[in-house]
Amino acid sequence: MAEHKARWIRLIKSTYTDPEGVTRTWESAERQTRPKDCPIDGVGIFTVLSKPSGPELLLQKQYRPPIDKVIIEVPAGLIDEGETPEECAVRELREETGYVGVAEEKSPIMYNDPGFCNTNLNMVHVRVDMTLPENQNPKPQLEDNEFIECFSIPLATLYAEIKRLEAEGYAIDARVGTLAEGIEVGMKLALGLGSGS
Repeated sequence: MAEHKARWIRLIKSTYTDPEGVTRTWESAERQTRPKDCPIDGVGIFTVLSKPSGPELLLQKQYRPPIDKVIIEVPAGLIDEGETPEECAVRELREETGYVGVAEEKSPIMYNDPGFCNTNLNMVHVRVDMTLPENQNPKPQLEDNEFIECFSIPLATLYAEIKRLEAEGYAIDARVGTLAEGIEVGMKLALGLGSGS
């Protein structure tokens, strides 16, 4: 594809000097959608739904053409000009899932694959009050090119569930996998089952 036809990304070649003073080059991809004077491309949204059976992580299934698979991921989206990460998270959550929430916290800036591209984001923790009428039967407001199925998984079984989903043929987004690994390691350490025991 010719660069002038690319809407979302471009390929670049960077020149840098390594720690030994050698000049080198690096090929990478770069997003073209980041608003001017904004340090991030978008947000990932960490949403825990409080249910009578226990807390559940809100996830979605979405086909991703670059990997030709349906992937299990958290809601996410690109930031608009003049928008804060928190505003972006609340907007994207409502558009993609129908849930109305309140942003409570944001992570440091995180890079998805810094050896390949400059894409980065803040993870934003959004609280959804399940007692509100608007959250009883949420209706997403998807764009015509978005085909997203929302579901939730108990946090206590997230690790086992993503392994099951992968065995069924789904791809697992790194943010979901890392969260599941962290919860699993945390539970094992709390039970004294860590590698140091």
